[in-house]
Amino acid sequence: MKTLWNDESGVIVSAEIVLVGTILVLGMITGLVELQAAVIYELTDLSDAFGNLDQTFQTSGFTSRKNNTCDNKARTKGSRYNDIVDDCDCSGLVIVCNDLGEK
Repeated sequence: MKTLWNDESGVIVSAEIVLVGTILVLGMITGLVELQAAVIYELTDLSDAFGNLDQTFQTSGFTSRKNNTCDNKARTKGSRYNDIVDDCDCSGLVIVCNDLGEK
């Protein structure tokens, strides 16, 4: 048992631990930076998709008559909406939209 306790053939030197730890931390930082870039890219794609949605829609109204007479049983009016293009729609990696009057 004493020979097993004094055996140093499998000892890791503290310098080796520091070296391995440094390599792991640098690799993790590089991976996290790439992850951040990928997430920002995908969120930019998502925001461009939302910006490309055409919000113009129309619904026509309808009228229901009573027993083929001119009296209305029910009537709904149609609706209409037109989307105006904003300054920030589909502009790439713009994080903050400034007023056009700002210099």
